[in-house]
Amino acid sequence: MTLETVCPDEAGRCPEPVKAKPEADKITLGPLTVGGAIRANYVNGDYPGGGSGPSRGGNGGNFELDVFRINVDLNYENIVGKLEYRWYDGYNFLHTGWVGYNFDNGSQVQVGVNRVPFGPGAYGVSQSWFFDQHYYLGLADDMDVGIKYVTSIGDWDLDFAYYARSEWNGNGTSEDSARYSYDSVIWESALDADGNVIGAAPNGYEERNQFNIRAIYGLDDIAIPTEIGVSLQYGQLHGRRADDGDHWAASVHMKNSWNNWLLATQLTRYKFNIDDDNLLGTDELIPMGAFDFAWPAATDAWVPAVSLSYLYQANRIPWLDSVRPYVEYSSIVKEDSSFNDSELFVLGAAWARQGWYIYTDAAWSNGNYFVGSKGDNYSNILDGVGDFGANGNDRWNFRFNINFGYYF
Repeated sequence: MTLETVCPDEAGRCPEPVKAKPEADKITLGPLTVGGAIRANYVNGDYPGGGSGPSRGGNGGNFELDVFRINVDLNYENIVGKLEYRWYDGYNFLHTGWVGYNFDNGSQVQVGVNRVPFGPGAYGVSQSWFFDQHYYLGLADDMDVGIKYVTSIGDWDLDFAYYARSEWNGNGTSEDSARYSYDSVIWESALDADGNVIGAAPNGYEERNQFNIRAIYGLDDIAIPTEIGVSLQYGQLHGRRADDGDHWAASVHMKNSWNNWLLATQLTRYKFNIDDDNLLGTDELIPMGAFDFAWPAATDAWVPAVSLSYLYQANRIPWLDSVRPYVEYSSIVKEDSSFNDSELFVLGAAWARQGWYIYTDAAWSNGNYFVGSKGDNYSNILDGVGDFGANGNDRWNFRFNINFGYYF
């Protein structure tokens, strides 16, 4: 069996550009519009142990290809659809794949791999390349397989969804984690009595029969336009070499706009209800995976998150369409008193110019394995790693990141 102890360094996540490429520059085949993106990433931060080559922390950092993707949009009378496939270094997967119907009253139904309605928007509160901690728990920008109905009634925007399962595993080296969004997954590791990671037969949990409801109320005719919302989620967990369980999450969220300022806030409580008869030997941790890597997260926690940003339209700068600076903070506040909380702080900006979209981010975290690796020891979960589970390291790490993206 393969022991999954190699931590990924690249996430490849990012919101869509605020200004899309003109349709005239895209390829059209009847009702289909074909586009895509290619992105590259520069990293410098707390990444010791680079050997003879340039580590991410020193010797000028590291620069490499991030992702290539193809997008196809369908628009034929009232029939719509989206398809997106992504290729990374060593793995690839389907990101989005659904067909839908636009009703005359402005409602829409989507069937297939689509975005789960949870939180204040598609990417939670975040504007940054890193997203906030909701994403790493499957509570922001999560793609699952099911049916979603989107509608508006007066000042209410409403979403109702049922998902039979999480998105399918793609092509990679992990057991079940070659995917874009975080889900509870099957992996090939276990823990001994001291928290050491050991190889094991495939085990973990698969998401089944999930229901989502989101309601957002818009207050437009006030000095500071505001969107106040609530999101609810419940689903089952199918255990492999473990008893079945279930999971739920509830969130309140708000977006406040004033001129070009945007304040987004969110507070979420989530819980995975599982027994300790699994190969981890605890009901406080559950393996979750994405980007071809799985690792345990805490099963019971609160997640506060806040983001403040400002959109500057650069009409007088010929090489820039817009720039959005932002500051963000989020944390996984765990109910298990023996676990350390996992905080993430990001200061950065997103720059747009025609098809270009560039992130410049400085991130600090004491519990996010995409931010630094100083002091990490992936051979032990309880005291070795700054992560979303026990966070035994609890050491602050830094990462400076530039993501160059060209969208066509």
